[in-house]
Amino acid sequence: MQNMRKVVLWGLAALCLTLAACKRNAPQPRPTILLVESIVSDTTGTGRLAAQAGAVGAEGSIAIIGEPESALALARRFQSTDRMDNVDGRPGRDSLPDFAGETFSVVMDVFNAPYEHFLSESPDAGARLDSLREAAVLNALWAWDSTAVRPAAKLLIFTSSLQAEYGLFDVDTLQQLCGGKSILLSPADLLLESSYEKGARNMAVWTSRPVRKSEAWQSVFRRKGWEGTNLSVLSPSPALDSRTQLRELLRQYQAEGRPLDALLVDSYKADLNALGSEIAIIRQGHTAEDASLAKMLSRDFFILDLPTQIIQSTYSLLRSRRLFAHRIALPRLQYYHVVESARGEPALEALSASYVNQTYVQDIH
Repeated sequence: MQNMRKVVLWGLAALCLTLAACKRNAPQPRPTILLVESIVSDTTGTGRLAAQAGAVGAEGSIAIIGEPESALALARRFQSTDRMDNVDGRPGRDSLPDFAGETFSVVMDVFNAPYEHFLSESPDAGARLDSLREAAVLNALWAWDSTAVRPAAKLLIFTSSLQAEYGLFDVDTLQQLCGGKSILLSPADLLLESSYEKGARNMAVWTSRPVRKSEAWQSVFRRKGWEGTNLSVLSPSPALDSRTQLRELLRQYQAEGRPLDALLVDSYKADLNALGSEIAIIRQGHTAEDASLAKMLSRDFFILDLPTQIIQSTYSLLRSRRLFAHRIALPRLQYYHVVESARGEPALEALSASYVNQTYVQDIH
């Protein structure tokens, strides 16, 4: 491959394999993985990376970390978004990308994708999930390392809802113990909190069957501790078109016997216009089924998708914390993928845009 730069964190790979004992434990309500404890006790480079997390300030990049399809799809949405006035931050297009001057480090985790393969009912299920958690930590350390990702990241976005449950806790614990202050965004947390803030108390998540079965969304929801709030996690048949899937999902939800305030779509490919159009047809109630489904939808029912909420939250955070780069330039995408090294360990490679377009872009359409 041409125009690639490879970075292998050999010390981290050794830590993953040996997981040396650590005397300093994280003061958290649930245990972190041994890799985090080992890094915290490390006096060489890895602990330093976590300690410096977020210190780069406004000049840092925005790291988008996840499976190639979702990471690329979100990055392209960031690049083209124009919803706000760049001068005063008010809603409204100004013909200038909202993230003008920002650098996006797109870290495509080919080595571990698809993340759903970490879900298992086998006796080693716990160890497999720990491997997913380790992947989140390693990818975060690369994003914080200015010799791997240039510039180092000021904000980390993990695109996978699975890593909201299996990984982000460990990344956050690591940087807190080491003194880092990088911003971490979790898709599941963002969608749930946005829905709650908009007044929804009966929510449904549309996700894949493996993710639903993992109870990742349910676990994140339970930790919110919201009284009088309900969450249903549903997965219609994947072979159907989006409009038919929507109807199947609503029929599944009817069994809950509650009104539906919000539908949260765990996907980077959702066509909100098509879904909104189908909801409008249902609300007309021309058939017995439509009338029944329409009665279940609350008056203020709404649909949220991952890209829109992540982009809005990122904009708000950068503006409120004065972390916008304020460079006069279009948003810049820098590409990396995590692949298997000659030693069989994860390695980060920098990629050219042309290589990404030839290798990965077709996957997002």
